[in-house]
Amino acid sequence: MKTMKEFCRKWAKRIATKQMALIAIITLTATLIGMWAARFEGLKILGALIIALLIGMVVQFPIRAWYTKDDPQRAAGVKDAAGLIANKFLRFGIILLGFKLNLELLFTTGAKCLPLAALVVTVTVFVTYWICRWMGVDPLMAILVSCGTGICGAAAVMGVSGSIKVSPKRESEKENDEVTAIAIVAIMGTIFALLEIAILPLLNLTQPQEGFIAGGSLHEIAHAVAAGEGLNRPVPAGQVDAATMANIMKLSRVLMLVFAAIIIAIWWEKKHSEVQSTGKKTVAFPWFMLGFIGASIIGTFVPFVTSITPQLVDFAYIVLGMAMAALGINVNFSAIAKKGQKAFLASFITSVLLMCFAAGVSALFF
Repeated sequence: MKTMKEFCRKWAKRIATKQMALIAIITLTATLIGMWAARFEGLKILGALIIALLIGMVVQFPIRAWYTKDDPQRAAGVKDAAGLIANKFLRFGIILLGFKLNLELLFTTGAKCLPLAALVVTVTVFVTYWICRWMGVDPLMAILVSCGTGICGAAAVMGVSGSIKVSPKRESEKENDEVTAIAIVAIMGTIFALLEIAILPLLNLTQPQEGFIAGGSLHEIAHAVAAGEGLNRPVPAGQVDAATMANIMKLSRVLMLVFAAIIIAIWWEKKHSEVQSTGKKTVAFPWFMLGFIGASIIGTFVPFVTSITPQLVDFAYIVLGMAMAALGINVNFSAIAKKGQKAFLASFITSVLLMCFAAGVSALFF
Protein backbone atom coordinates (compact mmCIF):
# COMPACT_ATOMS: atom_id res chain seq x y z
CA MET A 1 0.00 0.00 0.00
CA LYS A 2 2.83 2.35 0.90
CA THR A 3 4.58 1.55 -2.37
CA MET A 4 1.40 2.33 -4.33
CA LYS A 5 1.01 5.69 -2.58
CA GLU A 6 4.62 6.56 -3.35
CA PHE A 7 4.11 5.54 -6.99
CA CYS A 8 0.98 7.70 -7.33
CA ARG A 9 2.66 10.64 -5.58
CA LYS A 10 5.69 10.39 -7.85
CA TRP A 11 3.60 10.35 -11.05
CA ALA A 12 1.23 13.07 -9.83
CA LYS A 13 4.23 15.31 -9.14
CA ARG A 14 5.58 14.60 -12.64
CA ILE A 15 2.27 15.14 -14.44
CA ALA A 16 0.77 18.07 -12.51
CA THR A 17 3.18 20.72 -13.75
CA LYS A 18 2.86 23.95 -15.74
CA GLN A 19 5.19 22.50 -18.35
CA MET A 20 2.97 19.42 -18.80
CA ALA A 21 -0.09 21.63 -19.29
CA LEU A 22 1.78 23.81 -21.78
CA ILE A 23 3.10 20.87 -23.84
CA ALA A 24 -0.30 19.12 -23.76
CA ILE A 25 -2.00 22.25 -25.15
CA ILE A 26 0.69 22.78 -27.79
CA THR A 27 0.71 19.14 -28.97
CA LEU A 28 -3.10 18.97 -29.06
CA THR A 29 -3.22 22.18 -31.10
CA ALA A 30 -0.53 20.84 -33.45
CA THR A 31 -2.53 17.64 -33.91
CA LEU A 32 -5.80 19.43 -34.69
CA ILE A 33 -4.00 21.68 -37.17
CA GLY A 34 -2.41 18.58 -38.73
CA MET A 35 -5.79 16.84 -39.08
CA TRP A 36 -7.28 19.96 -40.65
CA ALA A 37 -4.34 20.53 -43.02
CA ALA A 38 -4.31 16.87 -44.13
CA ARG A 39 -7.71 17.39 -45.78
CA PHE A 40 -6.14 19.55 -48.48
CA GLU A 41 -5.05 17.78 -51.64
CA GLY A 42 -1.42 18.88 -51.53
CA LEU A 43 -0.96 17.89 -47.87
CA LYS A 44 -3.11 14.75 -47.80
CA ILE A 45 -0.21 12.62 -48.92
CA LEU A 46 1.83 13.65 -45.86
CA GLY A 47 -0.89 12.75 -43.39
CA ALA A 48 -1.88 14.35 -40.09
CA LEU A 49 0.82 12.60 -38.04
CA ILE A 50 3.74 13.86 -40.11
CA ILE A 51 2.29 17.38 -40.20
CA ALA A 52 1.96 17.31 -36.39
CA LEU A 53 5.58 16.16 -36.13
CA LEU A 54 6.73 19.02 -38.37
CA ILE A 55 4.76 21.55 -36.32
CA GLY A 56 6.37 20.22 -33.14
CA MET A 57 9.82 20.59 -34.70
CA VAL A 58 9.08 24.23 -35.59
CA VAL A 59 7.41 25.11 -32.27
CA GLN A 60 10.49 24.14 -30.24
CA PHE A 61 12.21 27.37 -31.34
CA PRO A 62 9.72 29.85 -29.84
CA ILE A 63 9.46 27.65 -26.72
CA ARG A 64 13.20 27.91 -26.23
CA ALA A 65 13.33 31.62 -27.09
CA TRP A 66 10.40 32.79 -24.95
CA TYR A 67 9.73 30.19 -22.26
CA THR A 68 12.79 28.15 -21.33
CA LYS A 69 15.45 30.77 -22.09
CA ASP A 70 17.95 31.07 -19.19
CA ASP A 71 15.75 28.83 -17.01
CA PRO A 72 17.18 25.29 -16.70
CA GLN A 73 14.28 24.16 -14.51
CA ARG A 74 11.69 25.11 -17.11
CA ALA A 75 13.81 23.55 -19.87
CA ALA A 76 14.04 20.28 -17.93
CA GLY A 77 10.28 20.37 -17.29
CA VAL A 78 9.49 20.88 -20.98
CA LYS A 79 11.85 18.08 -22.02
CA ASP A 80 10.33 15.69 -19.46
CA ALA A 81 6.73 16.60 -20.37
CA ALA A 82 7.35 16.21 -24.12
CA GLY A 83 9.19 12.93 -23.55
CA LEU A 84 6.36 11.56 -21.40
CA ILE A 85 3.66 12.46 -23.93
CA ALA A 86 5.72 11.07 -26.82
CA ASN A 87 6.33 7.80 -24.99
CA LYS A 88 2.99 7.04 -23.31
CA PHE A 89 0.61 8.54 -25.87
CA LEU A 90 2.37 6.68 -28.65
CA ARG A 91 1.67 3.31 -27.02
CA PHE A 92 -1.93 4.25 -26.22
CA GLY A 93 -2.45 5.53 -29.75
CA ILE A 94 -1.15 2.34 -31.34
CA ILE A 95 -3.54 0.32 -29.15
CA LEU A 96 -6.45 2.50 -30.31
CA LEU A 97 -5.29 2.20 -33.92
CA GLY A 98 -6.01 -1.52 -33.59
CA PHE A 99 -9.72 -0.73 -33.95
CA LYS A 100 -8.98 0.23 -37.58
CA LEU A 101 -7.68 -3.25 -38.35
CA ASN A 102 -10.68 -5.32 -39.45
CA LEU A 103 -9.49 -8.90 -38.98
CA GLU A 104 -12.53 -10.35 -40.74
CA LEU A 105 -11.69 -8.36 -43.88
CA LEU A 106 -8.05 -9.41 -43.68
CA PHE A 107 -8.81 -13.11 -43.22
CA THR A 108 -11.40 -13.21 -46.04
CA THR A 109 -10.91 -10.64 -48.82
CA GLY A 110 -7.30 -10.10 -47.83
CA ALA A 111 -6.40 -13.72 -47.07
CA LYS A 112 -3.91 -13.82 -49.95
CA CYS A 113 -2.35 -10.56 -48.75
CA LEU A 114 -1.37 -11.77 -45.27
CA PRO A 115 1.38 -14.25 -46.26
CA LEU A 116 2.56 -11.86 -48.97
CA ALA A 117 2.71 -9.04 -46.41
CA ALA A 118 4.83 -11.25 -44.13
CA LEU A 119 7.16 -11.92 -47.07
CA VAL A 120 7.40 -8.24 -48.07
CA VAL A 121 8.02 -7.07 -44.51
CA THR A 122 10.63 -9.72 -43.75
CA VAL A 123 12.60 -9.16 -46.96
CA THR A 124 12.41 -5.36 -46.70
CA VAL A 125 13.49 -5.18 -43.06
CA PHE A 126 16.43 -7.55 -43.66
CA VAL A 127 17.59 -5.82 -46.85
CA THR A 128 17.24 -2.29 -45.46
CA TYR A 129 19.08 -3.21 -42.27
CA TRP A 130 21.88 -4.88 -44.23
CA ILE A 131 22.27 -1.88 -46.56
CA CYS A 132 22.23 0.54 -43.61
CA ARG A 133 24.89 -1.41 -41.72
CA TRP A 134 26.98 -1.84 -44.90
CA MET A 135 26.90 1.95 -45.29
CA GLY A 136 28.02 2.48 -41.69
CA VAL A 137 24.70 3.40 -40.05
CA ASP A 138 24.62 2.44 -36.35
CA PRO A 139 22.40 -0.54 -35.37
CA LEU A 140 19.63 1.44 -33.63
CA MET A 141 19.11 3.89 -36.49
CA ALA A 142 19.37 1.01 -38.97
CA ILE A 143 16.63 -1.09 -37.38
CA LEU A 144 14.29 1.89 -36.94
CA VAL A 145 14.66 2.96 -40.58
CA SER A 146 14.28 -0.67 -41.68
CA CYS A 147 11.00 -1.12 -39.82
CA GLY A 148 9.66 2.27 -40.88
CA THR A 149 10.41 1.43 -44.51
CA GLY A 150 9.23 -2.17 -44.39
CA ILE A 151 6.18 -2.06 -42.13
CA CYS A 152 4.17 1.13 -41.58
CA GLY A 153 6.19 4.31 -41.26
CA ALA A 154 6.09 6.37 -38.06
CA ALA A 155 3.96 3.87 -36.11
CA ALA A 156 6.48 1.11 -36.88
CA VAL A 157 9.45 3.29 -35.90
CA MET A 158 7.88 4.17 -32.57
CA GLY A 159 6.41 0.72 -31.97
CA VAL A 160 9.73 -1.04 -32.51
CA SER A 161 11.61 1.66 -30.58
CA GLY A 162 9.33 0.98 -27.64
CA SER A 163 10.50 -2.63 -27.59
CA ILE A 164 14.20 -1.71 -27.53
CA LYS A 165 16.07 -0.95 -24.32
CA VAL A 166 19.06 1.39 -24.31
CA SER A 167 21.20 2.73 -21.50
CA PRO A 168 19.96 5.94 -19.77
CA LYS A 169 22.85 7.86 -21.35
CA ARG A 170 21.53 7.04 -24.83
CA GLU A 171 17.85 7.89 -24.26
CA SER A 172 18.14 11.34 -25.86
CA GLU A 173 20.11 9.81 -28.75
CA LYS A 174 17.36 7.23 -29.17
CA GLU A 175 14.75 10.00 -29.39
CA ASN A 176 16.77 11.75 -32.10
CA ASP A 177 17.09 8.48 -33.99
CA GLU A 178 13.31 8.04 -33.80
CA VAL A 179 12.65 11.47 -35.29
CA THR A 180 15.31 10.99 -37.97
CA ALA A 181 13.87 7.62 -38.98
CA ILE A 182 10.32 9.04 -39.07
CA ALA A 183 11.46 11.99 -41.19
CA ILE A 184 13.26 9.67 -43.61
CA VAL A 185 10.30 7.34 -44.17
CA ALA A 186 7.90 10.30 -44.43
CA ILE A 187 9.96 11.92 -47.18
CA MET A 188 10.60 8.63 -48.94
CA GLY A 189 6.97 7.55 -48.78
CA THR A 190 5.81 10.87 -50.21
CA ILE A 191 8.28 10.69 -53.09
CA PHE A 192 7.36 7.14 -54.03
CA ALA A 193 3.61 7.68 -53.62
CA LEU A 194 3.78 10.48 -56.21
CA LEU A 195 6.03 8.32 -58.38
CA GLU A 196 3.64 5.36 -58.33
CA ILE A 197 0.59 7.53 -59.06
CA ALA A 198 2.43 8.82 -62.16
CA ILE A 199 4.03 5.56 -63.37
CA LEU A 200 1.73 2.63 -62.56
CA PRO A 201 -1.17 3.66 -64.89
CA LEU A 202 1.32 3.54 -67.79
CA LEU A 203 2.21 -0.13 -67.19
CA ASN A 204 -1.11 -1.70 -68.28
CA LEU A 205 -1.68 -3.30 -64.84
CA THR A 206 -5.01 -4.36 -63.36
CA GLN A 207 -6.54 -2.39 -60.50
CA PRO A 208 -5.75 -5.12 -57.92
CA GLN A 209 -2.13 -5.16 -59.10
CA GLU A 210 -1.77 -1.38 -58.84
CA GLY A 211 -3.40 -1.39 -55.40
CA PHE A 212 -1.18 -4.23 -54.21
CA ILE A 213 1.98 -2.38 -55.30
CA ALA A 214 0.86 0.79 -53.49
CA GLY A 215 -0.12 -1.04 -50.29
CA GLY A 216 2.88 -3.34 -50.46
CA SER A 217 5.59 -0.76 -51.09
CA LEU A 218 4.57 2.59 -49.58
CA HIS A 219 5.56 3.54 -46.07
CA GLU A 220 2.83 5.37 -44.13
CA ILE A 221 -0.84 4.35 -44.13
CA ALA A 222 -1.52 7.87 -45.46
CA HIS A 223 0.82 7.22 -48.40
CA ALA A 224 -0.90 3.96 -49.36
CA VAL A 225 -4.40 5.47 -48.99
CA ALA A 226 -3.50 8.55 -51.05
CA ALA A 227 -1.85 6.47 -53.78
CA GLY A 228 -4.74 4.01 -53.85
CA GLU A 229 -7.23 6.83 -54.32
CA GLY A 230 -5.00 8.42 -56.98
CA LEU A 231 -4.83 5.15 -58.92
CA ASN A 232 -8.52 4.28 -58.56
CA ARG A 233 -10.56 3.65 -61.71
CA PRO A 234 -13.94 1.93 -62.30
CA VAL A 235 -13.66 -1.88 -62.21
CA PRO A 236 -15.88 -4.75 -63.41
CA ALA A 237 -18.35 -6.16 -60.89
CA GLY A 238 -16.68 -8.52 -58.45
CA GLN A 239 -13.18 -7.08 -58.93
CA VAL A 240 -11.40 -5.19 -56.16
CA ASP A 241 -10.38 -1.64 -57.05
CA ALA A 242 -6.94 -0.13 -56.40
CA ALA A 243 -8.00 1.85 -53.31
CA THR A 244 -9.50 -1.18 -51.57
CA MET A 245 -6.54 -3.42 -52.41
CA ALA A 246 -4.06 -0.76 -51.25
CA ASN A 247 -5.86 -0.50 -47.90
CA ILE A 248 -6.04 -4.27 -47.41
CA MET A 249 -2.38 -4.81 -48.27
CA LYS A 250 -1.23 -1.89 -46.12
CA LEU A 251 -3.24 -3.09 -43.11
CA SER A 252 -1.80 -6.57 -43.62
CA ARG A 253 1.66 -5.03 -43.24
CA VAL A 254 0.49 -3.09 -40.17
CA LEU A 255 -0.49 -6.40 -38.56
CA MET A 256 3.09 -7.60 -39.04
CA LEU A 257 4.22 -4.85 -36.62
CA VAL A 258 3.07 -6.99 -33.71
CA PHE A 259 5.32 -9.90 -34.62
CA ALA A 260 8.20 -7.67 -35.73
CA ALA A 261 8.24 -5.75 -32.44
CA ILE A 262 8.41 -8.96 -30.39
CA ILE A 263 11.06 -10.62 -32.57
CA ILE A 264 13.21 -7.48 -32.68
CA ALA A 265 12.96 -7.02 -28.90
CA ILE A 266 14.39 -10.52 -28.39
CA TRP A 267 17.04 -10.08 -31.10
CA TRP A 268 18.14 -6.68 -29.78
CA GLU A 269 18.51 -8.00 -26.23
CA LYS A 270 20.78 -10.79 -27.44
CA LYS A 271 22.87 -8.82 -29.95
CA HIS A 272 22.95 -5.18 -28.90
CA SER A 273 21.80 -4.83 -25.30
CA GLU A 274 23.56 -2.01 -23.47
CA VAL A 275 21.65 -2.39 -20.21
CA GLN A 276 23.71 -4.08 -17.54
CA SER A 277 21.84 -6.50 -15.33
CA THR A 278 23.02 -8.54 -12.37
CA GLY A 279 20.35 -11.20 -12.54
CA LYS A 280 18.34 -12.89 -15.25
CA LYS A 281 18.03 -10.80 -18.41
CA THR A 282 14.57 -9.55 -19.30
CA VAL A 283 13.39 -8.51 -22.74
CA ALA A 284 11.53 -5.20 -23.17
CA PHE A 285 8.41 -7.01 -24.38
CA PRO A 286 6.06 -4.62 -26.21
CA TRP A 287 2.94 -5.34 -24.16
CA PHE A 288 1.05 -2.55 -25.87
CA MET A 289 1.10 -4.68 -29.03
CA LEU A 290 -1.15 -7.18 -27.26
CA GLY A 291 -3.49 -4.25 -26.66
CA PHE A 292 -3.34 -3.53 -30.40
CA ILE A 293 -4.43 -7.10 -31.18
CA GLY A 294 -7.12 -6.97 -28.48
CA ALA A 295 -8.50 -3.75 -29.96
CA SER A 296 -8.51 -5.37 -33.43
CA ILE A 297 -10.50 -8.34 -32.14
CA ILE A 298 -12.98 -6.14 -30.27
CA GLY A 299 -13.34 -3.73 -33.18
CA THR A 300 -14.00 -6.60 -35.58
CA PHE A 301 -16.39 -8.80 -33.61
CA VAL A 302 -18.17 -6.63 -31.00
CA PRO A 303 -21.17 -4.99 -32.73
CA PHE A 304 -21.41 -1.94 -30.45
CA VAL A 305 -17.71 -1.13 -30.83
CA THR A 306 -17.90 -1.71 -34.60
CA SER A 307 -20.48 1.07 -34.85
CA ILE A 308 -18.17 3.61 -33.17
CA THR A 309 -14.91 2.46 -34.81
CA PRO A 310 -14.54 5.66 -36.91
CA GLN A 311 -14.68 7.78 -33.74
CA LEU A 312 -12.17 5.55 -31.94
CA VAL A 313 -9.79 5.74 -34.92
CA ASP A 314 -10.14 9.55 -34.99
CA PHE A 315 -9.26 9.62 -31.29
CA ALA A 316 -6.30 7.32 -31.98
CA TYR A 317 -4.96 9.83 -34.52
CA ILE A 318 -5.37 12.68 -32.02
CA VAL A 319 -3.36 10.74 -29.41
CA LEU A 320 -0.73 9.68 -31.96
CA GLY A 321 -0.53 13.22 -33.33
CA MET A 322 0.18 14.57 -29.85
CA ALA A 323 2.94 11.97 -29.48
CA MET A 324 4.45 12.99 -32.82
CA ALA A 325 4.31 16.71 -31.99
CA ALA A 326 5.91 16.06 -28.59
CA LEU A 327 8.65 14.08 -30.29
CA GLY A 328 9.26 17.02 -32.62
CA ILE A 329 9.60 19.43 -29.69
CA ASN A 330 12.55 17.47 -28.30
CA VAL A 331 14.32 16.82 -31.61
CA ASN A 332 17.98 17.68 -32.02
CA PHE A 333 18.49 19.00 -35.56
CA SER A 334 22.28 18.72 -35.51
CA ALA A 335 21.97 15.02 -34.65
CA ILE A 336 19.59 14.50 -37.59
CA ALA A 337 21.96 16.25 -39.99
CA LYS A 338 24.91 14.24 -38.71
CA LYS A 339 23.35 10.77 -38.64
CA GLY A 340 20.58 10.91 -41.22
CA GLN A 341 22.43 11.12 -44.55
CA LYS A 342 23.53 7.50 -44.94
CA ALA A 343 20.26 6.18 -43.54
CA PHE A 344 18.36 8.35 -46.04
CA LEU A 345 20.34 6.94 -48.95
CA ALA A 346 19.86 3.38 -47.68
CA SER A 347 16.11 3.92 -47.39
CA PHE A 348 15.99 5.37 -50.93
CA ILE A 349 17.81 2.36 -52.39
CA THR A 350 15.52 -0.03 -50.51
CA SER A 351 12.39 1.89 -51.54
CA VAL A 352 13.34 1.42 -55.20
CA LEU A 353 13.95 -2.29 -54.63
CA LEU A 354 10.72 -2.61 -52.62
CA MET A 355 8.61 -1.04 -55.37
CA CYS A 356 10.14 -3.43 -57.94
CA PHE A 357 9.70 -6.40 -55.58
CA ALA A 358 6.04 -5.52 -54.93
CA ALA A 359 5.46 -5.18 -58.68
CA GLY A 360 6.97 -8.64 -59.26
CA VAL A 361 4.85 -10.22 -56.52
CA SER A 362 1.70 -8.56 -57.87
CA ALA A 363 2.38 -9.96 -61.34
CA LEU A 364 2.75 -13.48 -59.92
CA PHE A 365 -0.26 -13.54 -57.59
CA PHE A 366 -2.84 -11.09 -58.99
